[in-house]
Amino acid sequence: MEQSRTRKYAKSVLPASVSRRISQILNPNNRPLPKFPDVQALPSMEPGSTVLFGKDFEFVDGYSFLFLYDEIIEKEIYKFSTDDSAPYIIDGGANIGLSVLYFKQSYPNARIVAFEPDPDIFAVLQRNCSTYELAKVQLIDRALWVENGFLGFRKDGSLGGRLAADDNSLPDVEVPTQRLRDLLNDKVTLLKLDIEGAETEVLEDCADRLVNVENLFVEYHSFADSPQSLHRLLTVIHEAGFRTHLHVYEPSPQPLFQRTIREGIDRVDMNLDIFCYRN
Repeated sequence: MEQSRTRKYAKSVLPASVSRRISQILNPNNRPLPKFPDVQALPSMEPGSTVLFGKDFEFVDGYSFLFLYDEIIEKEIYKFSTDDSAPYIIDGGANIGLSVLYFKQSYPNARIVAFEPDPDIFAVLQRNCSTYELAKVQLIDRALWVENGFLGFRKDGSLGGRLAADDNSLPDVEVPTQRLRDLLNDKVTLLKLDIEGAETEVLEDCADRLVNVENLFVEYHSFADSPQSLHRLLTVIHEAGFRTHLHVYEPSPQPLFQRTIREGIDRVDMNLDIFCYRN
């Protein structure tokens, strides 16, 4: 009953990539059920908390938490290697803090600067980091952008909130912005950017300073109603000396005939994880 309700909700509300992953998680033929039956039992878009690593971990949406836990904690998509026992990590789009927690478990002495612009989600991020008493973690309630200032922000209450820099629709709230370029004067062990469509402009603005970045993760979003910018993004990454590996979310089976489009606050027709590393 609960699993059926979860699948129905995931297909109708969440991004396609998230709903597909949740269906895979809940399919007993694919893998054991998740460790969080209390989360599965919650109504759609219901905030709450669950016990994670011995402490109460708060979330804004239970099903999105299942997705994030599977991707970040179980699959370790942000795993990287370094000789630095105290790596410097910039986490752009920290959401509720699972990525921050993962980084601190992997490298307890890591110095982390984490950005989350949605004011409601930022409050949850703060409480979670306080619960786990994470040292050397700086939380900043700003959106990474090409200049310091303020911009409109469209909230979705979960994973897909984004800047409305080039959007004609009315934003839900105005948020402060931080120019990423100003943070890349020194060595950065990992730069993680999950900033919902602002990734190309932000990386173009700091292209010449990416030489200071050892590892780079970028989630690329292609919006069906806007020109694609993947070619520009990959050019910046290539010219910075990185090699790349791509993961495609929810690929269209017959893209020359019909493309899968994620409906929501945006119409997303392609979503990629881009892992960038140096030889």
